[in-house]
Order: sequence, then C-alpha cells, then structure tokens
Amino acid sequence: MKKLLVLGIGNILLGDEGFGVHAVEELKKENWPEFVHLVDGGTFTHDIFHILEGYDGLLVLDIVHGTREPGTIYYLEEKDIIQNDKQRLSLHDIDLVDSLNMAGAIGKRPEMRILGMEPENYTDWSMEMTDTCKAVFPQFVERARQEIKRFVEEFAQ
Repeated sequence: MKKLLVLGIGNILLGDEGFGVHAVEELKKENWPEFVHLVDGGTFTHDIFHILEGYDGLLVLDIVHGTREPGTIYYLEEKDIIQNDKQRLSLHDIDLVDSLNMAGAIGKRPEMRILGMEPENYTDWSMEMTDTCKAVFPQFVERARQEIKRFVEEFAQ
C-alpha cells in the first residue's frame, strides 16, 4: 500500500514561521487512513531524510517567501522550487530538497507537493501567529485536507 507523509515545518517560537507545524497539529486531531502519517518536522529538514524513506507522497506545510501579500496561500510542486531559484519555501527548502535526494539515493523518493503561506512576521520571538495569518489558517487547513484527499484518491488508482 502506498503511504503519504504530511510534514509540518517551522519554528513555533518565531511567530508565523511555525505556521506549518500549527497546521499539521490541527490536522492530527482528525481521523485519517492508516497510510497517512502526520509529522511535526520542526526545523530539521536536512536531518529527516530517513523519515522520508518508504513514502510515495510528501505534502509539506510551511511558510513561503514569495512576492505576494502576507496570508497568501501557495501551492507548489517540487519542480517549482528547483527550477525557480527566486522561489523558496523558507529557510528550510534547500535542506528539504537535499533530504529528498538522499532518501532517493538509499531507497524510494516520495513525490513532493508544497502548501505554503506568505508570512507577515517570522523573525520576532513570539509563539503567536500574526492576526493576518490566524485569519487564513482555517482556509489553509482546509486546503491541506483537500491535498491529502487528492493524494489518497491518486493512490487508489
């Protein structure tokens, strides 16, 4: 059976930077098929290549530094961050691609999709997200649910 890893990335001590972790924690409250695993990846994307091994799909939840307004939700595929050097997820994106490559070198490499949000504040110490990001949080979590369901449907084919 195919397996999906939903990985929330970020630092919850830096305001909006912890957005992906907050999202995965919210999704953990729900019932998912046994082959859907939700993990708080924190900031250790380079060291988690061993976690990626054995998965067919990877949905990353993180902040995205783009050119749009704070609170903008982004959907990206792996090729988007590899082909566009101006597009980066967060401080973690290069490490994440490296981890994917390492997982592929020792076994199976999952297909990665990214759901992200443009942060407003990711440098000041705070365990609270900004009001802008709190406002889009329910919509972001719903989009994450839709992406998980899309992976599940693709796995069933």
